[in-house]
Amino acid sequence: MQRIIDCHGHYTTTPPGVGEWREGQKQAVADDAAFVGDKGAMVVSDDEIRDSIESAQLKLQQERGADLTIFSPRASWMAHHIGNEHTSQFWSEHQNELIRRVCDLYPDNFAPVCQLPQSPGVAIDSSVRELERCVDEMGFIGCNVNPDPSGGFWTGPPLYDRYWWPLWEKMCELDVPGMIHVSASCNDNFFSTGSHYLGADTTAFMQALSSGFMADFPGLRWIIPHGGGAVPYHWGRFKGMAADKGWDFDGLLDHIYFDTCVYHQPGINLLLEVVPTENVLFASEMVGAVRGIDPETGNYYDDTKIYIDNATVNGVDVDDATKQVIFEGNARRVFPRLEIAQ
Repeated sequence: MQRIIDCHGHYTTTPPGVGEWREGQKQAVADDAAFVGDKGAMVVSDDEIRDSIESAQLKLQQERGADLTIFSPRASWMAHHIGNEHTSQFWSEHQNELIRRVCDLYPDNFAPVCQLPQSPGVAIDSSVRELERCVDEMGFIGCNVNPDPSGGFWTGPPLYDRYWWPLWEKMCELDVPGMIHVSASCNDNFFSTGSHYLGADTTAFMQALSSGFMADFPGLRWIIPHGGGAVPYHWGRFKGMAADKGWDFDGLLDHIYFDTCVYHQPGINLLLEVVPTENVLFASEMVGAVRGIDPETGNYYDDTKIYIDNATVNGVDVDDATKQVIFEGNARRVFPRLEIAQ
């Protein structure tokens, strides 16, 4: 029986205690940039979690016909540019433990992916340790990696720099993928969920393509969200540059996957026409950046299952076998620990 696995979900409807804890932390570092403090307690009850999930993510998951969501902390709230390394460490630990609680309450509906305590100018070691804690101790199946912890200023090293290698090595060792997902932009030139997100998706792909570094990590797997930013639309540009410069375009596709967070039918059709089926994972990112109803269709923009159900490739309906690979098969390959989690 086909199951539908949504590889891109965030806990965007957290109970009030989560935001209250974070606002207190943000105020403390606003008053003193070197503030350390301690982890403290985040006061959120199981009943509050149930209310927040059952009225939103779980309700929509069931209404739209999905079975399981790969679930992570709210991306725009990662905000690694705020405070210092201790700020990010305590915040990430709380967020990850909250995701674990959701998955413990609804093990048939959600599987956990972690946030990493990245911070500008800080070694990646703390992120490696948190990934190891989340996978080995709490059963997480993947992580989100922010390629720009500076919040839209891109002051850190590119993803192929050796700075990142301890994280790539640990991901290979643990056999977990990473979704390359920025957080909120504090640069007024880049609107967070529009230009910053999509520009970062495109940038991550280009950094991997131009450097060829992923060949040194045979087991490394990235999911580039939001349909890959500009990549599918400019497939010929990237493939042509690779041919001109001797970059291994086809080899890169052994490592990189794209999700289906594309919110109109022509966009999904294009994605499936140009990207190999084995590189596409079903996703919706609900409840996320786009929450309204498309007046042309009467459906929610982020009800992406409808687009896959109605997808065509070069004018021909996508067959059921292909849909099964997108809805379930690819997620199980890219997230092998999903089998352990279930």
